[in-house]
Amino acid sequence: MLKYIIKGGKKLEGTVKISGSKNASLPIIAATILNTGKTTLYNVPNIHDTQIMFQILEILGGKVEKKNNKVIIDTSKINKYEIPENLMREMRSSVILAGSLIGKYKNATFSYPGGCDIGTRPIDLHLKGFEKLGVKITKNYGNITCTCDKIVGQKIELDFPSVGTTENIILASVFAEGITEINNAAREPEIIDLQNFLNRMGAKVEGAGSNQITIQGVKQLKDVSYNIMPDRIEAGTFLCGTAITGGNTRLEGINPKHLTPAIAKLEEAGCKIETGKSYIEINAPKKIKSLELKTMPYPGFPTDLQSVFIALLTIAKGTSLVIENIFESRYKFVPELIRMGAKITVEGRTAIIKGTRKLYGTNVKATDLRGGAAMIIAGLSAKGKTEVENIEYILRGYENFDKKLRDLGADIRLIKI
Repeated sequence: MLKYIIKGGKKLEGTVKISGSKNASLPIIAATILNTGKTTLYNVPNIHDTQIMFQILEILGGKVEKKNNKVIIDTSKINKYEIPENLMREMRSSVILAGSLIGKYKNATFSYPGGCDIGTRPIDLHLKGFEKLGVKITKNYGNITCTCDKIVGQKIELDFPSVGTTENIILASVFAEGITEINNAAREPEIIDLQNFLNRMGAKVEGAGSNQITIQGVKQLKDVSYNIMPDRIEAGTFLCGTAITGGNTRLEGINPKHLTPAIAKLEEAGCKIETGKSYIEINAPKKIKSLELKTMPYPGFPTDLQSVFIALLTIAKGTSLVIENIFESRYKFVPELIRMGAKITVEGRTAIIKGTRKLYGTNVKATDLRGGAAMIIAGLSAKGKTEVENIEYILRGYENFDKKLRDLGADIRLIKI
């Protein structure tokens, strides 16, 4: 058991290098199954979720070798097609392996996934997409088995622009007969990264970043090296940490275009922000202004940054309004912020935040990955000592979080309980 201990009141100042994207790494790691050879990946974040993916690959028969800043994955001897239930329950994103296993081996068995409890997040859209491609789906005692003789390209209309569903259909369609067309596709930058990776291997995927993606089936792929894109959610977290402490930081190795809505809201709150091709500089005001924001599918405001923005808005001048349109249970972290003195009322999908002059350190817990990050952000500003427990959630998505914060001047320690 681990926890963070934070002594608040110190400004974040200096330069931080943003790690590779968690949400881009996971589908790309899954996609290595499609190439029965070796893939070399750079900029893969060393976090719990990527380690789980590597474990699953090894159980399926793959080999994973880590050398310095690169990961070499050999999927030439995969001979199992069942994703272990205990690991599925640990990480929801492991469902993305199903698309690759179906695409390559026409066979995948998995249980209903777990992960952070932030809403129902049904996988029905994934299964409907697979069925449209000709996959037979059998449900038995919590297990789902997907089998087919061949994948045939189809037009698939998504009821909602789900990121995971879009990615799974792409992966399942790489070797399909004919052309697969996904309409109302998710548009996130991580999907563009997946497309770029697959095309580097020899796939024919077009349209990522728009609401229509087409996949023309190919016969085989080839070995490649690829550099994972930077993590826009980690970057947004550091921006909020800087803003809540009244600091001044420079984020390097990040594409500012991926954070356009978050940057716009921070500027609206009074922050001065300068951007370049691969950096963001933020200079926080003495007092943050209140905001109104609502989460939306990309290119709207990201749901993954909702919680850290709420932490920031607890000390804003005036009353802020946040509407969560993606996950219905994403406010589970709010009672922990209230323990620190925050004034927040939740009504359905709406959170009303009345700014307070100060938060106060106390014992809190992470309720999920991004809610846990919100506790860290709040603790950086709080008077006194904040102890954050249940941080295994946080370790799922942030690489060297405490070290990076210390390098910026924060007083934060990771200790064993």
